Amino acid sequence: MGTRGIAPALGLAVMAAFALSACEQSGLAHRSLAPIPSETVALMEQVGTSREAPMLIRAYKKEAELEIWKMRSDGRYVHLKTFPMCRWSGQLGPKRRQGDRQVPEGFYAIGPAQMNPNSNYYLSFNVGYPNALDRALGHTGGDIMVHGACSSAGCFSMTDKQIAEIYAIARSSLAGGQRAIQMQSFPFKMTAENLAKHRLDPNIDFWRQLKEGSDHFEVTLQEPQVAFCNRRYVFNAEGAASLDPNAACPPLRQDPEVAQAVAQKSAQDQARIAQLSQSGVRPVRLVYQDGGQHPAFTARVSEVSRPETLVPPTEIALDDKANRGSGATASQLAAKSPVVTVAAAKAADEGRQTARVVAMAPMRSDRRDMSALAATDPHSTNAVKKSSRSHKDAWGGDIPRPPASVGVRRSAAR
Repeated sequence: MGTRGIAPALGLAVMAAFALSACEQSGLAHRSLAPIPSETVALMEQVGTSREAPMLIRAYKKEAELEIWKMRSDGRYVHLKTFPMCRWSGQLGPKRRQGDRQVPEGFYAIGPAQMNPNSNYYLSFNVGYPNALDRALGHTGGDIMVHGACSSAGCFSMTDKQIAEIYAIARSSLAGGQRAIQMQSFPFKMTAENLAKHRLDPNIDFWRQLKEGSDHFEVTLQEPQVAFCNRRYVFNAEGAASLDPNAACPPLRQDPEVAQAVAQKSAQDQARIAQLSQSGVRPVRLVYQDGGQHPAFTARVSEVSRPETLVPPTEIALDDKANRGSGATASQLAAKSPVVTVAAAKAADEGRQTARVVAMAPMRSDRRDMSALAATDPHSTNAVKKSSRSHKDAWGGDIPRPPASVGVRRSAAR
């Protein structure tokens, strides 16, 4: 090896060390040591979890919300708080290249090394984009963060007070022994209503993959094990050989009870999508000027980046051009969507089954609603208030309880 590149590399290393030292001396690193707010600790106790328990993050771009979930002693997760997102950029759909301003969609892992106490955006942590599937698909870019400052160029941007609390919860979970925090990033909440509206969007095949992972979580309330093969996501599955995102999927093994519960939920949702499609719900595509923000921040335009782009998205009606001249109605075209073509057959088959269909409660968007904003930000709007809903039982009342037949699989990240 020659010596030409050694001096510049050494200089960069020294500069990096100096910058880190300067940040520590300026007190920036002290931000990362802020405790979890006492109200949030009390809420943890109320829902049956603790500071040190593993956590999981779910983010939704269209709704501009970021959820924090925490593991209980039985190995299942319970919803803790929902934070309104101050800013996200780009469009619905996955991130594909460096500089496209896209907030990524998919399943990612956040380890201790990805926590950044010296961020220029108050505090931040790297979500882990690109994952192995992103790389297999040729997607480029990196350094996608959850951070403060309410400014996004492809990141999940919160207020400084929000990120201080989220960072503290994550720090405590990692200190408690969790090896990596799973982050699930979705274009929108994976409801039948949303999927019916977006059934002809060019990203629908990818979104169906994300919904499968979402279904695994919602059925079991456990962190789904994520793998890749055939350039797709697979969840809670093992193969005879190691799974490679660029290789065909080998025969996969799954827990039959979990697989059945997920299939039943999927069939129910597909039947609902078919019903909505046939009843006249129009397929659309949403086009943003540059992302969006939660309505809680509408009156705080001066705090966000690129406020001129924060306008409602344009809703573009989609159609099946190949069948446009056939006289087919919109509902008939919608019924041909791959999302719903097998729904009627599955629904009819389920009607002949004697086994009980698992009924899943919807993941309600008002789940402890925007209490996160009121708890962390004194400037929250009057429209955002703490939820006063009492917990009806040990499951928190409004959290879907997994079927008793689904066994508890301890998180490997514990």
